[in-house]
Amino acid sequence: MAVLEHPPFTSSPQLLGGVLVFAGTRVPVQSLVDYRNDGFSLDEYLEFFPSVSRRDAERFLQILEESPE
Repeated sequence: MAVLEHPPFTSSPQLLGGVLVFAGTRVPVQSLVDYRNDGFSLDEYLEFFPSVSRRDAERFLQILEESPE
């Protein structure tokens, strides 16, 4: 099991009921998946959600690509 030094996402029952959000934000990680599925580029997504760092968004997408379906 890999341990991330700086996890790009977090979850807390006190924050949006425990939904996974990008670290340090209230932006659900699912929003990135949804935007990408709707044809938006990463750059466009980051324009809509400036509180999300490029590093965290790219790391999250990398984790998704590496995870078994």
